[in-house]
Amino acid sequence: MDTEAQHTERDRSPGPATGPTGEGSRSVRRSPSGRSARMSLRTAALAGAACTAVVLLFSRFVLQPFLIPSGSMEPALREGDRILVNKLAYDEDSGPARGDVVVFDGAGSFAPPEPTDNPVSSVVREGLATLGLAEPADTDFVKRVVGTGGDRVVCCDRQGRIEVNGAAVDESYLYPGDTASEADFDIVVPEGRLWVMGDHRSSSRDSRDHLGSPGGGMVPVDRVIGRAEWIGWPAGRWTSLGGTDAFRHVPESDRSGGGHG
Repeated sequence: MDTEAQHTERDRSPGPATGPTGEGSRSVRRSPSGRSARMSLRTAALAGAACTAVVLLFSRFVLQPFLIPSGSMEPALREGDRILVNKLAYDEDSGPARGDVVVFDGAGSFAPPEPTDNPVSSVVREGLATLGLAEPADTDFVKRVVGTGGDRVVCCDRQGRIEVNGAAVDESYLYPGDTASEADFDIVVPEGRLWVMGDHRSSSRDSRDHLGSPGGGMVPVDRVIGRAEWIGWPAGRWTSLGGTDAFRHVPESDRSGGGHG
């Protein structure tokens, strides 16, 4: 009986695996692992936030993806394409040139001056649009520059071509079957503004459609967001959006214009 009692007492005594000391030891062994996991998650979250901030800043100030919302620039750009817009393409000494494909804010020229979107949804949408994950704002447009400040742009000559400063322009980039314009016009582009048109002329609302609007359909140069440089997506359409030589024979204007011709 004494022996059995001694065994019983020894069985009740805390052991290294089951007693408080054992539990404490296991707790100590788990703690560094738990802290390490929490630190890893925190580090990953901070790294992700930093990367997102860098991408947003890069997109906002250097190279921004832009989702093409319509077919108004076909065949060069198709609906659903994601282009990369170079925001450093222009400065005070070098502005948009004839033939450039530009993205611009049309508020006040192509759209109402003050959009009435909900402020919160506007911020979210702007962030997604900056990353090319959502359609651009209703006031953002992509068109081709046809006339710059001082240019006289006329449609059309006897062969159905646009004339800029008296020189006919062979627009090889137009959508197959389209004419230069079904509407006649004769305008002089004011200094600091642009006359822009879509390549798919029969499916584009551009400067022609806003002749009677404030600004006469002309886009202020300081509203240009940047120049379209590349098609980045889909992968099968990855290509550079090179310039065009359609305007190479156009003479410079005297830069004295400032209204309708």
